[in-house]
Amino acid sequence: MRTIRWGIIGCGDVTEVKSGPGFQNAEGSSLIAVMRRDAAKARDYARRHNVPRAYDRADALIHDADVDAVYVATPPSSHCDLALRVAEAGKPCLVEKPMAVTHAECQRMVEAFRSRELPLWVAYYRRALPRFLLVRDRLREGVIGRVTSVHVQVTAPPLTGPDATNWRIDPAVSGAGLFFDLASHCLDLLDFMIGPITAVSGLAVNTGGTYRAEDATAASFQFDNKTLGTGIWNFNAAEKTDVMTFLGTAGDLTTPVFSDTDVIVRRGGDRQVCDVRNPPHVHQPLIQTIVDELRGQGQCPSTGTSAARTSWVMDRCVQEYYKRARIRD
Repeated sequence: MRTIRWGIIGCGDVTEVKSGPGFQNAEGSSLIAVMRRDAAKARDYARRHNVPRAYDRADALIHDADVDAVYVATPPSSHCDLALRVAEAGKPCLVEKPMAVTHAECQRMVEAFRSRELPLWVAYYRRALPRFLLVRDRLREGVIGRVTSVHVQVTAPPLTGPDATNWRIDPAVSGAGLFFDLASHCLDLLDFMIGPITAVSGLAVNTGGTYRAEDATAASFQFDNKTLGTGIWNFNAAEKTDVMTFLGTAGDLTTPVFSDTDVIVRRGGDRQVCDVRNPPHVHQPLIQTIVDELRGQGQCPSTGTSAARTSWVMDRCVQEYYKRARIRD
């Protein structure tokens, strides 16, 4: 059975540990080419990670005849354009999250790959991590009864120093503020564990004034099975919090989204602590599902279609803020 040969466009920080080694370590996979606009940095990455080829132009990597599939790991503002170029070249594509800066761009991407009968995936790698597979299984088994509501709370102190100029809080590059970067994982997980969100209302504000993007967002939503949800993402808070709480007819379940800590299930007077830890390269389990799909042995759970649903929800949460601010385009 053939090995899937990957190329990475944008071999930056996220590819150093989280994702890059996963393409080399997954069974039936190899990383043969990387690209970065800074040719010296591309060559340095290739040398350190034992990658045979380094490019400074995206099209050179996309059209490398030996590259079977492309991973786009650039900031979101370039995802749509690069993915469309990969589709035009007739190759499967994995795109970093969030999928694009707007839901409309996501739809263009999905249609481009669908029309060419090519697969498109998005790097919501938590869908394949043991922790969240455990949570999904416990919920489906009815360990807390029927899930009736869920609440997400993610907070952090405001960004300072060089971090306050990070591209993740530049709406022209990221699509919004840290809400798009972090809430995207939360909302995608809820789509994965409960089902699609079919109705949503959100409010976004800037409370700190340090940068132009929103820094606090609240949302209320309903899933297709009538479960209700709420969320707070506050990046002008005194301390960090990271919790997703599912309430059911017989108990509750709490899990972190970002920290590598325990899942806790409470039912009646019982309290169960599930000690589940992340692998060293957190993208690798999802990469394995993609490689398996390309080799005819399975299916990746994170597709362009599912990721576009998350972008639709996020757009609804911040749309009024950006209509007023007019800083997203």
